Amino acid sequence: MRGVPSSGVPNAAALLRHPLLARLTDFAAQDVIPRAQRAYGAAREGVEDATVRVLGDDFDARIEQLRARYQRMGGDPFGLDPETAKLALGIVSLFHRVYFRAEVHGAENVPPGKVLLVANHSGQVPIDGMIIGASMFLDGEPPRVIRAMVEKWVQKLPYVNVLFRSLGQVVGVPENCRRLLELGEMILVFPEGTRGISKPFSQRYQLQDFGLGFMRLAIETDTPIVPVAVVGAEEQYVNLGNFNLLARATGMPVAPVIPQWFIPGMQMPLPTKYRLYFGEPMRFSGDPDDDDSVMEEKVYLVRQTIQALIDRGLRERPSVFW
Repeated sequence: MRGVPSSGVPNAAALLRHPLLARLTDFAAQDVIPRAQRAYGAAREGVEDATVRVLGDDFDARIEQLRARYQRMGGDPFGLDPETAKLALGIVSLFHRVYFRAEVHGAENVPPGKVLLVANHSGQVPIDGMIIGASMFLDGEPPRVIRAMVEKWVQKLPYVNVLFRSLGQVVGVPENCRRLLELGEMILVFPEGTRGISKPFSQRYQLQDFGLGFMRLAIETDTPIVPVAVVGAEEQYVNLGNFNLLARATGMPVAPVIPQWFIPGMQMPLPTKYRLYFGEPMRFSGDPDDDDSVMEEKVYLVRQTIQALIDRGLRERPSVFW
């Protein structure tokens, strides 16, 4: 039979010569792909126009400062793409300023150069990290991009792994952190990991156990730690528990039970008001290879500082939503 090799399996070239597949290929090339490109371009222009209207010309000026920084560095070794970052920062900034009306305290405490931002983690979906990032871009002087340490399993998610890389997010392993700090970058760390973000609503604003890795890294690289408290994320999705069977079946670390996800139109997070508190920089010294008991004492100080900032935020807020 024509186009079928002796093995009985049609080769790719033969399939592409099939009249139906040829018409489908032409249709995709001449109609679908151009339409999709135009739709993407229109959506991108719409987001950029809305961003400038809401945030003002200062947004573009800040983007230019970021672009100039990475051009001076000769590009980013981890794949940060300034154009993708611009689009993402525009969307996230709208959430920061309009949807969550984020209130920022102490952004001036963040020193220039290498620094570890150590924050509490909450909200079922890592929106807290995006809002912290938007704060450093919109409220920091000069504007900066945070580099978040993502879990290894995130790299297994199709498309998400590519997007995260384009946004400059990297897998949270020590060698990546050391390299970023050598470049004078700002790294966001959530030492509670998934324990913090997936805890049930009944445990909101109760810090979970901290890992010790960030402290060893800070001592080894002589990097200051800025404690950060996020208030407002715990209520954006109300988690009643975790569906462990589903988590094991899907390979995900957790599968939260969130009733609002099953109500039409309620998939978006609730429009709670975010409040961010940046504490004074903390410096630690010693041997980064010290026993865990020594590290735990230092980590305890950071943990207690963050808890105090959280408690301050809870005392000061008049409501979850304003």
